[in-house]
Amino acid sequence: MTAIGTAPAEHDRPAEPRRGRTVAWLAALLPLAVLAALPAWHNIAGLATRSAEYSHMLLVPPLAVFLLWQRRSRLAAAPVRASMLGVAMAALGVAMDFAGFASQIDLLSHLGMVMLLVAPVVAVLGWRWPLAALPAFGVLLFLIPVPGRLRQQIALPLQDASAGITRVLLDIFGVPVTQAGNVLQINGVDVAVAEACNGMRMVLALALVAYAFVFTVNLRPWAKIAVLAASPLIAVVVNVVRLVPTTLFYGYADRDVADAAHDISGWLVLGVALGILWTLLALARWLELPIENRASHSTEPRSPATR
Repeated sequence: MTAIGTAPAEHDRPAEPRRGRTVAWLAALLPLAVLAALPAWHNIAGLATRSAEYSHMLLVPPLAVFLLWQRRSRLAAAPVRASMLGVAMAALGVAMDFAGFASQIDLLSHLGMVMLLVAPVVAVLGWRWPLAALPAFGVLLFLIPVPGRLRQQIALPLQDASAGITRVLLDIFGVPVTQAGNVLQINGVDVAVAEACNGMRMVLALALVAYAFVFTVNLRPWAKIAVLAASPLIAVVVNVVRLVPTTLFYGYADRDVADAAHDISGWLVLGVALGILWTLLALARWLELPIENRASHSTEPRSPATR
């Protein structure tokens, strides 16, 4: 409360005009950042909507928004100060995008695309604001396609393991099936694991689910690393859960029905993966393993007296 006849202090004045200017700057700069790397964004959009192997990219925007919302109290407490670092990041992003296009190195263009998207936030709000919600910005890296050679090195062993485990399980239940590499033959029909249940697709999708999981639950750093490191193993389990019924559908059902079951199961197994993670968390709690931080994280900002 101010004395009669005195002007209110600067910090007592409403912050709405300043907030409005900040929102206006972001609203103007973010579309420009997308336009600056439009070919890379067009490539990403095509992969996400046309290739099942990259369909996990469709989950990135809602997960980024969710992780931002989860850290709203930290964002509210972070100081908002324009930073020239954002301008430098924009320049570097443009250079990386141009260099990637000129050298035909897609990875470089995609990295520049992500940097250009973050640059306006840093320029308008300052570098402390993105740090307060680092996981929400880190999830944007899942928009970058894995290079082909690395993708094959990861996918092929997972496909072979998934095919072998699926054959054993079907044998146990008395279903006649033979295996040749990562191809299963059932009822005279060849089911290629690479086409039916791509191991790399499950790894990327599950890594994205695990990433969101570890930054949603209040885990200790080593527990977060353990969950992320276990993603390939859980991916094999989830892939087998999907591959067993998919193989049966292709062997004994109409092709159109099998294709529909294959497409639907690709999304349903993400729920299975999340269920596995929650089950492991419940087991760790039951065993009283020290995997969670004791400090509680309230979604509301604390008052200065309680900080």
